[in-house]
Amino acid sequence: MDLVIFSAKYLFLLSIGLALIMFVTSQHKKDLLKLSLLTFPLSFILAKLASLIFYNPRPFVVENIQPLIPHGANNGFPSGHTLLAMTIAAVIFNFNKRLGLILMIVGLIVGISRVLVKVHHPVDILASTVIAFAATSLALYILRRFKNLP
Repeated sequence: MDLVIFSAKYLFLLSIGLALIMFVTSQHKKDLLKLSLLTFPLSFILAKLASLIFYNPRPFVVENIQPLIPHGANNGFPSGHTLLAMTIAAVIFNFNKRLGLILMIVGLIVGISRVLVKVHHPVDILASTVIAFAATSLALYILRRFKNLP
C-alpha cells in the first residue's frame, strides 16, 4: 500500500523530471517549447472549464471514509495530478514515441493510484486523460495551421 500512496502523491514528479531531461537533450527544443507553451495553458483552462460544468464529490466524501492520503473535500473532477502527467506524456509523445508511451504508463499509474487512495473516481482520471490529449491535439493543430511546427 505504501507504493500506491507514494504513486498517488509523488509519481507525477517522475514525469516532470523525465520531460526536463528530454528537453535538455532534445534536438527539437524550440518546437518542444512552442508545443508546451500552448498545450499546458490549454489543458489547464479546459480542465477548469470542465470542473465548473461538472461537480464530482471525492470518493471519501461520498463513501464517508478516510482517504489514504489527506485531501480537501472539494471537487475531484478532473484529476490535476493525472492531468499534469498525461499532458506531459502527450506533448513528449510527439517528439519521442517511446518516452511518450512510458510517460503515459506513468500517468496511468498516477491516476489509478489516486483512485485507490480514494481521492478520485475513475471518471476524474478518464476526463484528465481526454483533456490532456485534446489540448495537445488542439495546440498541434494551431501551431501547424500557422506553420509554427512541422
